[in-house]
Amino acid sequence: MSAEIYYQRLNADNFTGNSLDDFVRHQTVTECWRKIGGDWKLVPNVYEENWSPEQCREIAENAVHHIELDQTGFGAFDGERLIGFATISHSIFGAAARYVELVCFQISEEYRHQGIGRKLFSMACEEARRLGADRLYISAHSSKESQAAYRALGCTPAEEVNEELTAAEPFDVQMEYRL
Repeated sequence: MSAEIYYQRLNADNFTGNSLDDFVRHQTVTECWRKIGGDWKLVPNVYEENWSPEQCREIAENAVHHIELDQTGFGAFDGERLIGFATISHSIFGAAARYVELVCFQISEEYRHQGIGRKLFSMACEEARRLGADRLYISAHSSKESQAAYRALGCTPAEEVNEELTAAEPFDVQMEYRL
């Protein structure tokens, strides 16, 4: 790891279908939040989540397609290596609030807990404001660690739930961040 981590808006010059080839999306999960009887409870749920090289390429190629078309992306780089990224949708939704979705938000495993996610999240929030949103919407992983990270950023349960996103990821926790 170098001492100089830098941040850039993602574009065709700095992000390609191979940009996640060295990305380590690994998480050991032991507990997840689940809604039980109307209350959120932490329950045992043990598994490991890893992105295969094929998944990394698929996610990168999907991001390449959407960046500049209908999403904005930001990346954290260590030299030429992408070590974290965040993408937000350009589509504003919601009846009571003006939401934009935080589509993807990932930090390579060995770079977590260094403030990189906080900086990328801040950049995503600034872009969301520029787009005219007043809240960032997150369909967030339900693991204890992921939820702790989102709460540390100031995210709270979504006041207005996006049913389409909930249906796509029924175990996610629907969250928001007021801009």
